[in-house]
Amino acid sequence: MRKKIVAGNWKMNLNFEEGQKLTSEIVNMFKDENLKDVIAVINPPFVHLYPAKKLIGDTPNLFLGSQNCSDKSSGAYTGEISAGMLASFGAKYVILGHSERREFFKETNELLTAKTRQALDNDLTPIFCCGEPLEIREAGTHEEYVKQQLTESLFGFSAEEMSKIVIAYEPIWAIGTGRTASSDQAQQMHAALRAHLAGKFGSDLANDISILYGGSCNPSNAKEIFSKPDVDGGLIGGASLKSRDFVEIIKSF
Repeated sequence: MRKKIVAGNWKMNLNFEEGQKLTSEIVNMFKDENLKDVIAVINPPFVHLYPAKKLIGDTPNLFLGSQNCSDKSSGAYTGEISAGMLASFGAKYVILGHSERREFFKETNELLTAKTRQALDNDLTPIFCCGEPLEIREAGTHEEYVKQQLTESLFGFSAEEMSKIVIAYEPIWAIGTGRTASSDQAQQMHAALRAHLAGKFGSDLANDISILYGGSCNPSNAKEIFSKPDVDGGLIGGASLKSRDFVEIIKSF
């Protein structure tokens, strides 16, 4: 049975005190609500990771993740953070290939293969992002575009390795714009990606991989989106900065 996952991406937001407050609120709500059927991941900026991990402690089904990692294991790479460093103090997940990393930092599919390798080698679960910009969606080539992202970045991994990866589909045109793909649009793309994975790795493995939706998901639309058969959760941006909104999204299952 596929894991239900809701991952919060804080992006470059919140100072130390704000991060501590948000994490504490999420931890307390998570315990109060007894949310045992859904995996939740908070992915703060690097400076928040260790203090957030201390607050999370051993809270069941609540995990720490990073927004990025280096494609190198160690060395003279000033400003970089390795997957091994993240794992050493308790991170379990890492977001890779987010559209903002692709757009602003020119991350390529080849680079993301190397980052995914580093994550897997250090027992981190990659949340691998893929998605299309508006012009690709309007041209009607969005399925081919996103399938190519998966093919070029992930299809060199073994089936065993692939089974440890989470996919996050993010329609770039619906991130931070207030526009949201309809639940049917999300389902259509998720089903297409699952079929693409099945063609390479087999249907059993493809049916076990969690595919998350990331595109202006919020408490008012999460239940409908998560009800679709191939949508296994969400990668949440702005709503993850409000503890009640984040927990309400988790409860949408």
